[in-house]
Amino acid sequence: MSNHDNALDNALRAAALGYAVFPLSISKIPAIPSPHEKGHSCPGMTFCGAPGHGGKDASTEPANVRFLFDVAPHAVGYGIACGGRLVALDIDRKNGVNGYATLTQLGREHGFGIPEMTTTVFTPSGGAHVWMTVPEGVTVPNSVGRLGAGLDVRGTGGYVVGPGSIGRSGEYTFHPKVGYVDPQPVPEQLLRLMLPPAPVVRPQRRTIPTPDAAGRTLTGLVNVVLSSAQGTRNDRLFWAASKAWAHVGDGHLAACDVEAELISAALQIGLGEAEARRTVASAQRTGAVA
Repeated sequence: MSNHDNALDNALRAAALGYAVFPLSISKIPAIPSPHEKGHSCPGMTFCGAPGHGGKDASTEPANVRFLFDVAPHAVGYGIACGGRLVALDIDRKNGVNGYATLTQLGREHGFGIPEMTTTVFTPSGGAHVWMTVPEGVTVPNSVGRLGAGLDVRGTGGYVVGPGSIGRSGEYTFHPKVGYVDPQPVPEQLLRLMLPPAPVVRPQRRTIPTPDAAGRTLTGLVNVVLSSAQGTRNDRLFWAASKAWAHVGDGHLAACDVEAELISAALQIGLGEAEARRTVASAQRTGAVA
């Protein structure tokens, strides 16, 4: 059996268990190129009729899964869309980073342990994807390194590589002693860490009056952040912040307004406060204007 057919078979098994799947290339990225020009935002195949939207194309319907793999003859893996109740903890162990050690320390500090009998998929690099569930109605965002070095969270809008997939470094496999089991609930203490911090209620700011044109400029940059698509949010925040800091340098905007408005917009679209502050501060340091 070819790697493509093997990936399709495993994807169909996952779909039969209720997981929405889509084909991946050997580089672990969606195997079907986008049918749209760069920067175009589309809700998915059901909207435009063409595949190539990554996780937005994911399906549990066998006919749809077969169609996606037919369109992706070079696919050797498949992605499982996260979100809803499924969340995955991605533990990396490579390039000198040991996510297992980070997780152990985090568990000690916050008093939780990862469920032993939950689905765990080992990655070729020595890491693991731990599948867990969250309560109905709870939205966990994706994050990279926010929990600590070597720990990423795959939540709404994210995906994990399915077991049986082939990557450049090898195969993704179930834990040999556990196999597939129903994912267990995320420990409450860990779930709190996965969720974005609650918005900080600050006292009303005194702002430096700005001319109408400058105020409209800041409003426009805030709207760029608010309208950014999944996967572009950090880049668009950096771009908007770079533009805004340039206006601060010219004396047209107040620094406190720029920081507060852009970070507030970033929180509204699901970025964590710490991540948003780092991005805005990085734009200020570099002084780059795209």
